[in-house]
Amino acid sequence: MINGILNVYKEKGFTSHDVVAKLRGIVGQKKIGHTGTLDPDAEGVLPVCLGKATKVCDMLTETDKVYEAVLLLGISTDTQDISGTVLEQKAVDGLTEEAVRECILGYVGEYEQLPPMYSALKVNGKKLYELAREGKVVERKTRKVFIHDITIKEICLPRVKMEVHCSKGTYIRTLCHDIGADLNTGGCMEKLLRTKVGKFKIEESFRLSEIQKRKDEERLFELIIPVDEMFSEYPKVIVNGVIAELAYNGNPLKAKELEKQNSSRVRVYDEQGRFIGIYRLDVYKNVYRLEKMFLDQQELRG
Repeated sequence: MINGILNVYKEKGFTSHDVVAKLRGIVGQKKIGHTGTLDPDAEGVLPVCLGKATKVCDMLTETDKVYEAVLLLGISTDTQDISGTVLEQKAVDGLTEEAVRECILGYVGEYEQLPPMYSALKVNGKKLYELAREGKVVERKTRKVFIHDITIKEICLPRVKMEVHCSKGTYIRTLCHDIGADLNTGGCMEKLLRTKVGKFKIEESFRLSEIQKRKDEERLFELIIPVDEMFSEYPKVIVNGVIAELAYNGNPLKAKELEKQNSSRVRVYDEQGRFIGIYRLDVYKNVYRLEKMFLDQQELRG
């Protein structure tokens, strides 16, 4: 089984699930998972985890993201992007670039965002987009998201091209919708390109056709990012003997046994170079506790 992460460039027209399904065929294994959905019309970075790397899917989903988006003012749709049914159209003749710029930059920081009906969030076990397709609108709660930065790259009304650095869970099409509502013209997302997810950058991503080509050439390993590389910012600790046995079983490790690393998290390896897992410091008891195990018993027996 292949264990590691692929930095996939999701192309327009594919769902995130489509990418996973195609990769299962290319790679020849079932244990694959993606790290956060991209709408079919959106493109860009989609980290995909293979084998035991699927254990980090939740961690990668939590990371910040960077998008390039085109906001189209004057049009409101039911999906909040250009693919939806147009609900209202308004002229933008009265808008000035200065007013648009001021409104957009006002979203930098924390803001309460209402998740769109056309989303994969679940209410009573059913996805919102499934309810939306049935013509139903259900009550949703706003949630706090954080916009770290917005860079306005071009204003050519009614369109605005911008780069958005945001927290997990931020809907860029909802951001576009909200900006349009504030400007009293309506607005929707016309284009979306995800350029970064945590450490994964678009210039280092690969399309499915390239991944297939590398597989055919028996060079797929060149694209696989090892699991422990995702945690390179944490100190590396090598354990042996009794301490290694404790780590194999997920037991807490005394800080002094790990040379009192000055870090809240450490990467723990054994003498054979096998990555055991991530340990997190319990400051109250001065021990490191297992946060995520990556070495399985089969590897130990091998």
